[in-house]
Amino acid sequence: MELKVPPVLVFLCFGLMMFLLAEFLPIGYFDFLGRLLLAKLLIGIGVFTALFALVQFRKVKTTIDPLNPDKASNLVVGGIFKFSRNPMYLALLLLLLALGVFLGNAFNILIAAGFVSYMNRFQIIPEEQILLGKFGRSFKDYCILTRRWF
Repeated sequence: MELKVPPVLVFLCFGLMMFLLAEFLPIGYFDFLGRLLLAKLLIGIGVFTALFALVQFRKVKTTIDPLNPDKASNLVVGGIFKFSRNPMYLALLLLLLALGVFLGNAFNILIAAGFVSYMNRFQIIPEEQILLGKFGRSFKDYCILTRRWF
């Protein structure tokens, strides 16, 4: 790994940036009918995605530690992993989007995009290199069939 920063800490930092941006940027506020309902829906989908991914990891008895993907004992390709190679990170993104909608500042979408960019560069690509070395052709085939985020 290039950086040993837990993804949850990265998520919290980006969430704090969203809060600070919404609090101190005088432009960009938006509101619409159902905004809070949309935020709750995004939270629900994010929590469901994370829980479903955790169940899949437990089911195949492999590690969920994002800082040590080399300890993975099995490649998880079923369940929610058929649709996303990174459902845990997708769940964090959905929670950030929910926060952005809740805070109601349009510029928070840029912070969410920054989260995706950061995670791709410093977490996902290094993880994928390790998994490719560990699982070889199986992982390469999985990458061809399944998108990184959604």
